[in-house]
Amino acid sequence: MTEHMPDDLDPTGHDLRELTDELRAGHRVVRNVRGEWVLLGHAEVVQAAVDPARFSSGVSAHLQVPNGLDGALHTEAREVLDRYLTPEALAPFEPAFRRIARDLVASLRSGAEVEAVGDLGAVFAVRAQSAWLGWPASLEQRLLDWVVANHAATRSGERPRMAAVAEDFDAIIREVLEPRRERPTDDVTSVLMADGWQGRPFSDEELVSILRNWTGGDLGSIALCVGVIAWHLALDRELTARLRSGVSDAELDAVIDEILRVDDPFTSNRRRTTCPVKVAGVEIPEGEVVKLHWTSANRDETRFGPVFDPAAHAAHNLVYGIGPHVCPGRGLATMELRVFVQEFLAGTSDFVLGADAEREVHPVGGFRRVPIVVTGRA
Repeated sequence: MTEHMPDDLDPTGHDLRELTDELRAGHRVVRNVRGEWVLLGHAEVVQAAVDPARFSSGVSAHLQVPNGLDGALHTEAREVLDRYLTPEALAPFEPAFRRIARDLVASLRSGAEVEAVGDLGAVFAVRAQSAWLGWPASLEQRLLDWVVANHAATRSGERPRMAAVAEDFDAIIREVLEPRRERPTDDVTSVLMADGWQGRPFSDEELVSILRNWTGGDLGSIALCVGVIAWHLALDRELTARLRSGVSDAELDAVIDEILRVDDPFTSNRRRTTCPVKVAGVEIPEGEVVKLHWTSANRDETRFGPVFDPAAHAAHNLVYGIGPHVCPGRGLATMELRVFVQEFLAGTSDFVLGADAEREVHPVGGFRRVPIVVTGRA
């Protein structure tokens, strides 16, 4: 390791995989131009993620249920909300997810180029999420437009622009909630509205926060994941052939997780130090913002070998985080991605990359666009 730690790193315009691979060769911790301490190594990220007492999730000025909570409050929120995301709770939605994916794949024309992130991933994510929550199909275009606007705002780094996009999504949620107040149904959104914690129903602000967390994060993330997976499978012909020949759900899940480890679109989360801490020999004062860089940690050469190995790397894969704040939606995302890949491979016999694929840049991971061409139908 070099002695000097960069303390004014500006990642603007960079592909985060390339940038952090270069930085990690000499540093485990760096500081960016916003004054955030960025943890690059796997061990360092895990150290912070599993220690909420010293690395608090209470970073944002806005209410974030449950991911912005700590301690007993976080535990109680997770106990209530995780019930919606158990395998048993999600299982009834798999047939709907499968129909959505199958219909989307059936609409593809052989020989025509389609963009995997926006035309496939985002559309599938919006339709699957709407099926899960019971949201009307009439919202589809607004949600798709929001995904595009959200990525553009995030990419810009302009806080007023990001705030405006967040307010637009909150407005969509409030429109979904309003008719259910007088005419509740049996969908997940209505059930959530009747639920609560701390001996009381959820407040409107809490409902908006929960649904924003469940939906706002999932839509763009699933779209980016589909792009990464499409890119990888188009290049790894041997792996794609093996998946087409039929593998178990567990094996496919492990392959998808490994693809996303190598090219992790879930770039980072923030924490705030509650006391002075030392990470990789670097002293970080109390009250500082620390960024857990999942993309970098998942490519750490000191933890992972150079070979694509789902089984060997599974135990240390941080795509969905680790510790008490591990992603509550992992089961939902895993099911959605598994179903999409199965139906895409079942409905096609071959596909290739199109022209002009474009990677995302800080602070977004994965690809902005991945054109593919279906060259054969099953």
